[in-house]
Amino acid sequence: MEKEEIADLLEENHNTLFKWLEDQPNDNWEKGPDGKWTVGQQILHLVNSLQLLNNALSYPRFFLKYKFGLCNREPIDYKTIVSKYHQKLLDNKDKTKKYNQKLKKTLLKDRERLLTKLQIHSKKLQFKLKKISDVNLDTLVLPHPLMGKMTIREIIMWTAYHTEHHTKILIMHYGEETYC
Repeated sequence: MEKEEIADLLEENHNTLFKWLEDQPNDNWEKGPDGKWTVGQQILHLVNSLQLLNNALSYPRFFLKYKFGLCNREPIDYKTIVSKYHQKLLDNKDKTKKYNQKLKKTLLKDRERLLTKLQIHSKKLQFKLKKISDVNLDTLVLPHPLMGKMTIREIIMWTAYHTEHHTKILIMHYGEETYC
């Protein structure tokens, strides 16, 4: 997937999420289904993920190469990344469940701040993506807690899917009546 396509997918998936959020009652921000994250926690998780990636992409390229190495395999396409992610989620249910319990509760008063941060980090990632050379996108790697080492292009494609994944979870848990 080319840089422009990935940036467009990031934008589209975030817009879909924001459109869905506009129609949701504020009560859902702090109250969620039993044993599941609230809307606020889902957004906090996405903000944290984007912030970590943007921070990593702020390091000099030589540091990333020194710290994590270079890719030693063929690039993986978007569909394969999505498929592998779903398989990793299935294979590591205990690990993800334990990780998910650590996420703090969010308050309604934090809603606007978190939504603004999500929007800013999404735009920042799109900007950074367009500035990175194709060579660096396909050779430099970053660690993903579940997926292992991924090229920068792959982890940004995963990030685009990650937003879609959480949007689908929100729609499933809070119903599709208000989603158009």
